[in-house]
Amino acid sequence: MHSSFTSATRAALLGLAVGDALGVPVEFAPRAKRLLDPVMGMRAFGTHHQPAGTWSDDSSLTFCLAETLAKSGPGGMPDLDDFARRSINWLYNAYWTATHQTFDVGNATRAAIDRLQRGIAPTAAGPRSEFDNGNGALMRILPLVFHETWRAEELKMDAAWKLTEAVASVTHGHPRSTLGCFLYLLVARGLLAGLTPTAAVEQMRREANAWLLQTDIAAVEEKKHYAWWVLSGELASQPESSISSSGYVVHTLEAALWCLLQHDSYAATVLHAVNLGEDTDTTGAVAGGLAGLAYGEAGIPAEWLQVLARRADIEDLATRLANQLG
Repeated sequence: MHSSFTSATRAALLGLAVGDALGVPVEFAPRAKRLLDPVMGMRAFGTHHQPAGTWSDDSSLTFCLAETLAKSGPGGMPDLDDFARRSINWLYNAYWTATHQTFDVGNATRAAIDRLQRGIAPTAAGPRSEFDNGNGALMRILPLVFHETWRAEELKMDAAWKLTEAVASVTHGHPRSTLGCFLYLLVARGLLAGLTPTAAVEQMRREANAWLLQTDIAAVEEKKHYAWWVLSGELASQPESSISSSGYVVHTLEAALWCLLQHDSYAATVLHAVNLGEDTDTTGAVAGGLAGLAYGEAGIPAEWLQVLARRADIEDLATRLANQLG
């Protein structure tokens, strides 16, 4: 059981980082450009002038959260003060960066970390406006699926929401961002339990819709923003032209899940995510984390792993996370 759990943590963290690294060189380029010049593997330089295999803030903050979870242990509320310190260290001292350089920082994330540095409590640091619903919490939330609350045989939805809300609100305090993270973790939980991508997304849809009908939390008002496809069961049938790949949290979740449902391999999933264009690193990271859980570390092309920055450090972190939470 422990070996399987360690394999899952490795697959999730490596899968996320590889998807991120595939997207870094082409971030911000439109979909039309990717149609003419599709990404087929790791590239060097490009948008951020980084060597091949370089991952961005998406992975850095994911690894900061994983470090906090590894330190905090399997149950209870993670030490969010610890996560705050690591996030500050990342932004200002290049902690847990790929090449000792911090780049591509989202506006809400930067504002939140500035507030953390000024002593604002972690759960109050994330901006709370409706216009602060970028994908900065979604991109880093995946390690939370390994927390005891999310791995319980019978998931207590209210407890899972409370945990997710606390962790998301360190950088993004609006309930729309938390709901995106929550739906994503429901899918990740299904994949961790061995469900196929299609089954995991369908289970998420059933559980979330049932819970949102009976709960009175703020997320109920946000359901309508995910209702069109994510919660309707119609996402997989949408044409690519209907899928946006902007940095808006709803779009990123839709795009990542859509790519997951279109393909049956890690490589095809993340390449499609990146080739949607625009916020390529985050769409690649969010899809890549799920695809890693779905297809395992063995499903990630070896040639991509070979050039991944700090691969050994990521594998060590995954092992420590599994040892502490498993």
